[in-house]
Amino acid sequence: FKAGVKEYKLTYYTPEYETKDTDILAAFRVTPQPGVPPEEAGAAVAAESSTGTWTTVWTDGLTSLDRYKGRCYDIEPVAGEENQYICYVAYPLDLFEEGSVTNMFTSIVGNVFGFKALRALRLEDLRIPTAYTKTFQGPPHGIQVE
Repeated sequence: FKAGVKEYKLTYYTPEYETKDTDILAAFRVTPQPGVPPEEAGAAVAAESSTGTWTTVWTDGLTSLDRYKGRCYDIEPVAGEENQYICYVAYPLDLFEEGSVTNMFTSIVGNVFGFKALRALRLEDLRIPTAYTKTFQGPPHGIQVE
């Protein structure tokens, strides 16, 4: 496995990051390919499910990467499992379209599951902040019970 332009962990692994109440938080169970350190695997998940790409693109200079990127902020080994880790990733709300569950899930779980750096990947948990859930319109007349 080779990351492309530069290693993902240089940009997307940020253990010093303190999560915000407005971040969408995801916990992924990750099994890296042999030779891929857990920090690189976690950072790759954060990158590939947010703003990362395998090459430099001309729009990089037009947007603030820090504003939009996902961040792998913690990694814990899974007890009793060899070479499995829980990677915690924080996503800023600015990355997602308001009121669109489809956009959110497509971003978080759309492309990353076929990533070559990983032998296995599973989304274990997801915390959606109140600030984002308030953008969903919901049913126009409430929930009907029959």
